[in-house]
Amino acid sequence: MKCVSLNPVVLLLATLAFSIGSLTELFAQLETTSGKSTKSITPTEEKKLETATFGGGCFWCVEAVYQRVDGVKSVVSGYAGGRVTNPTYEAVCTGRTGHAEVCQIKFDPSVVTFDELLLIFFKTHDPTTLNKQGNDVGTQYRSVVFYEDDSQREATEKMIYKLLEDKVYRKIVTEISPIPDFYAAEAYHQNYFKLHPEAPYCKSMIDPKVAKFEKLFKENSKLQKERDEKKKNAKK
Repeated sequence: MKCVSLNPVVLLLATLAFSIGSLTELFAQLETTSGKSTKSITPTEEKKLETATFGGGCFWCVEAVYQRVDGVKSVVSGYAGGRVTNPTYEAVCTGRTGHAEVCQIKFDPSVVTFDELLLIFFKTHDPTTLNKQGNDVGTQYRSVVFYEDDSQREATEKMIYKLLEDKVYRKIVTEISPIPDFYAAEAYHQNYFKLHPEAPYCKSMIDPKVAKFEKLFKENSKLQKERDEKKKNAKK
């Protein structure tokens, strides 16, 4: 499991990260997507954005996928759904706080819809395994959608019904719950795949998920959009 086998590595990386730059610089890296820095979200832009909160196993995996989605403005890894305030990574790893590792996603609904984000969610993790994603086992790795309002709840229920009806999955164990308090994870967890692409966990677990997203959701890919723009400009 990630919490057990990689915890010493995570702590070492955290120490190195703090030695490289200030907290301000670390949090600025949250806005890095597809290898390029984006501008900070202005108050005007913030009003146009909506929020989605998904848990699909390790939050490093979920973050890496959604940072590549066109229309997603920010992705923050964190904890939700537990019984303890201000939980730490070490506490959540015990499975006793009740929290799930999740990502809170700010997106522009005029570019990408909540339904599209849901489909990406269900297609890039395994919603059929209870409290388990690959070798990551425990309630903190449960599949969960924390909805903001009734429209998100209904959309999630309809998506699950459609996936089962189309026999994409024989069963889906994804939890659907109202959004509880969300706690951002420690700075060294943020933008993890971008900062540590050669780490063993990233190579074995996250690379395949990112590749699957790029293959299945080209129309939602920032990278594909950049490629199309380059081709378009080259023809001019």
